[in-house]
Amino acid sequence: MGCFTLFKVMMVLFNLLIFLGGLTLLALGIWASADGGSFLQTLGTYSTQAMQFLNVGFFCIAVGVVLALLGLLGFWAAHRESKCLLLMFFSIVLIIFIAEVAAAVVALAYSSFAEGILRAWATPALKEQYGNDPVVTKIWNTTMTELKCCGFTNYTDFEDSRFTRDNNGSLPEDCCLGNGTYCSPQRALKDNVEGCFEELLELVQTNADVVGGVAAGIGAMEIAAMVVSIYLYCHLDNRETIKA
Repeated sequence: MGCFTLFKVMMVLFNLLIFLGGLTLLALGIWASADGGSFLQTLGTYSTQAMQFLNVGFFCIAVGVVLALLGLLGFWAAHRESKCLLLMFFSIVLIIFIAEVAAAVVALAYSSFAEGILRAWATPALKEQYGNDPVVTKIWNTTMTELKCCGFTNYTDFEDSRFTRDNNGSLPEDCCLGNGTYCSPQRALKDNVEGCFEELLELVQTNADVVGGVAAGIGAMEIAAMVVSIYLYCHLDNRETIKA
């Protein structure tokens, strides 16, 4: 197998991966958009800011469609051995790669945005909605039980809250150690159960690392696809000369 044929096979494989990646992003985007209503309802007052996260779903749909079409373009360009299509494929991938690098720089510059959203939503939700709104209550109960934490910062988030007023000053059970039915602020102070902020932030950062790793893999694949496409473009003339 000659180098040209090898690079042509690589081009086909790269574009197959790009096509499958596009379909995956498309599916994720559809899922995020379809399930976004409950997420916005959970954030309540801060749903305007949260729309930026919902917009990610539509962004994934758009990118997924572009990648799927791009994969088909690259496959057809390699199959037809067309210099015009190869150059078009290279240019599009280059533009996408530059846009991704720019987006990564912006994401790193605003990495504290997630922390700000968490802080802005958590305290008012605990003060006014916990124990009253079933969705918010269920989310926080699950979070505190699974992470073994209390509130956002600590038990003080529940002081003078709607929940404590409706329960004779008792805090949620997760704010105290043991199985006591009444969790007083004094007992919560003594038990010193930590807040959920650090755990939530670590969870967000972990997911961000996963996304970053996937993005790095996609970037490497795009660079490889550009190298292969430009190689085929530059050696098509030689191949045509040999055939002649």
